[in-house]
Amino acid sequence: MKSKNYFSKFAIAILFLVFGFTANANNVQITGTSVSGSNITFNISWDNSWNASVAPNNWDAVWVFIKYQDCNTRLWAHAGLSTLASDHSTASPLQVDPVADGRGVFIRRSAVGGGSVASTSVTLKMTIPAGTFNYKVFGIEMVNVPQNNFQIGDGTSASTFNSINITAATQSAGLTSATLGGAATNVPATFPMGYNAFYCMKYEISQLQYVEYLNSLTYDQQAAHVANDPISAIGTYAMFTGFNYRNGIRISTPGNNGAIPAVYACDATAGVENNSDDGQGIAMNNLSWSDVAAYLDWAALRPMTEMEFEKVCRGTVNRVADEYPWGTIEMNAIYSQLGGLINDYLANETWTPATNGTCAAGIGSGSGIYGPVKVGAFATGTSGRASAGASYYGAMELGGNVAERFITTSNASGTAFNGTLGDGTITASGMANQATWPDPTTAVGVGFRGGDYVNVVARVKTSDRASITTVSAVRQYNFGGRGAR
Repeated sequence: MKSKNYFSKFAIAILFLVFGFTANANNVQITGTSVSGSNITFNISWDNSWNASVAPNNWDAVWVFIKYQDCNTRLWAHAGLSTLASDHSTASPLQVDPVADGRGVFIRRSAVGGGSVASTSVTLKMTIPAGTFNYKVFGIEMVNVPQNNFQIGDGTSASTFNSINITAATQSAGLTSATLGGAATNVPATFPMGYNAFYCMKYEISQLQYVEYLNSLTYDQQAAHVANDPISAIGTYAMFTGFNYRNGIRISTPGNNGAIPAVYACDATAGVENNSDDGQGIAMNNLSWSDVAAYLDWAALRPMTEMEFEKVCRGTVNRVADEYPWGTIEMNAIYSQLGGLINDYLANETWTPATNGTCAAGIGSGSGIYGPVKVGAFATGTSGRASAGASYYGAMELGGNVAERFITTSNASGTAFNGTLGDGTITASGMANQATWPDPTTAVGVGFRGGDYVNVVARVKTSDRASITTVSAVRQYNFGGRGAR
C-alpha cells in the first residue's frame, strides 16, 4: 500500500502545495498528483490487469473519482469530470473512458493484454468552480460485465429461481413472478436484470477504502457510519469495542464537539498506524445497509441486483447444479484461525496450499477471534478461476468472506430499483439519498446472496436464495458489501 498525493491549490492559479496522502483500492497505486488550471494529473498502476479477446471477453478497470475540499469551509465535495474523451489523456497501455454523468472515469487497458500495469500518467479535466481547494483522488478496481444472455437458477439450490434465460426480450418486457419462481414478485423492465452491460467492483469494500471514505466526511456523517463516537479517545476502535473480527480501524485523531471530524487509520497490529501489516486489504465488516448504501452513493456507484449477481458469477456458460461462483461444485471451506493463512494482515495475505474452491466460509462461530480475510487473498498471477475463487468475469469473493447485500426481487421495495447511480453526495446526516434505492434505515428491498465466513457453505452457491428475503438493517461482524455501476 503506497502513498499518493493530497494537495491544496488555487483553482484558477498555478501555485499549489503538495502533502502526503495514502489511498488504495486493494493494489491500485495513485501517486504524483498535480493540478494545472482545471486539469488534474497523476500516475496510476495496478496488478493483475487484463483485456481479453476470448471468453470471458471482458476487461478490468479502475473507477477513478475526485473529491475536493473548500479551504474555507473544510467541506468535501465530489468533483465533476468532463464527459468528452478528448478532454482526458493518458499513455499506452491505458485509455480513459468518461461516463455520461461526469461523476468519474474508467481507466483500463486500451488493447488486448494482461499483467501488471506499470505507473502511467493520466490527466483528467475537472468541472468545478473557482476557489482554493484540497483534492483527493480515489480508485476502485472494477470488472466489466458485457451485455449478454445468461442463465439464472440451477434447479437444486435453496429457494432458487426457476431455470430460465435472461435475454434482451426479458429485459425489455419484464418478468412475472410465475416465470421467475423462487418467491419472487413481478419484475418490471426498469429493473436491472443483468442483461445490459455494467461494471462490478472486483473486490469487497476493504478496510482501507472505508478509512479513506470516513476521512472525507463531516463529524455528523462519520458518526452515522461507525459504532463508536468520533469524539472518542485516540486508539479507540471504530467498529468494535476492541480489536475483534480482524477489524483494525482506529481513531488516530479524535473529533471535536461535533464540528471537527475524527481522523481514522488502519492499525490491526496496534502500534504504528498504517503500517504494512495493519490489515488495509482485509474486507470491511460490521457494515449496516445504511453504511453500504452511503459508501456507494458517496463513490458514485450503485447497489447490484441479485440477478446481476448470478450473471457476474456464472457468465454466459450453462448452469451447473449446486455450483459455486467459481463455476464448480468444489469447496474448500477455510477460516482465518484454521492454519494455512500466511502473511497475516499484509498486502500479500493468502492461503496455502492453494486448492480449487478455497473459500472463507462455514466456520459456524461468531467469536471475535475469527474474521474475514484480505480481498483477493486466493488469487495469484498464475492462479486459475477455481483456485482463485473468481467469478466468470473476474470478481473475487462473491462467495464467502463477508455477507453482501443485493437488491432483491422478492418484494416491491426491491423491484422499484431502476439502476439509479449514486451522485457522489450524501446527506448532512450521512445517508444515501437516491430515491429508488431501498430505504437506508429499514433495508427492506435488500437481502443477502453468496454466504460469508460464518454461515453454512450452502449459502455460498451461485443460485442459493435462502437469505435473499432476510431483512437486516443492522451492523454485524460478518456483514460487508460491494457495488456496481
